[in-house]
Amino acid sequence: MKILSETTAKRHLSKLQAAIVDGLEDIKAQDIQVFDTAHLSPLFERVIVATATSSRQTKALAASVRDKVREAGFDKPRVEGEDNGEWVIVDCGSIVAHIMQPAIRQYYRLEEIWGDKPVKKAKPKTQPAATAAEDADAADAKAPAKRPTAVKKAAVKKTAAKTTTKTAAKTAAKTTAKTTAKSAAKAPAKTAAKTAVKTPAKTAAKTSAAKAPVKKLTVKTTKAAAKKSPAAAAKKTAARKAGA
Repeated sequence: MKILSETTAKRHLSKLQAAIVDGLEDIKAQDIQVFDTAHLSPLFERVIVATATSSRQTKALAASVRDKVREAGFDKPRVEGEDNGEWVIVDCGSIVAHIMQPAIRQYYRLEEIWGDKPVKKAKPKTQPAATAAEDADAADAKAPAKRPTAVKKAAVKKTAAKTTTKTAAKTAAKTTAKTTAKSAAKAPAKTAAKTAVKTPAKTAAKTSAAKAPVKKLTVKTTKAAAKKSPAAAAKKTAARKAGA
């Protein structure tokens, strides 16, 4: 029989415990507890207690534990109590698993017998080679996925820059057009206003200047016509005679 070192024995025990707990958790066992029993019995070092809700589940849990233990590289465990399914014991050598229905577990209270040193259900820190390889493949698969994201972000930034440039150009064009239109509208208005103000003034001045000579000419023409008329000549003749 091969004798293992203390470190190797602990590693094997931890690996076996993890396999049993995995088998129980896969079939939804309830209230899984692990106890250190090395100081109580030389036959085994751990006792694991779990609850199943039916005989069918106790049998399924026992089969799951058996398969997980064999997959981990250990010998095929012995199974007892599968006939009625109320209490199934899976003997894995250094660890014994008790799968019990609620009434049976409450009645026998194995925790009071073996439970003075509870153990955490921790899995071994070292990963199996297959798991490590799968994690590496998953990491490699995820790495390229980040690059398209960066490319997409760059494309989005370029598109945003182009859109901003076009928008700015359109806005500038609209602003310039509006300013030009306003200026063009204001210029004729001012010119018309100035023309309207200046034109009546100039026209009035010219009209007054034209009318003034007309009046003077009318007076002179009237006097001249009076001198030439026969009545005026008769009056002058009478005046002369009176003076003589």
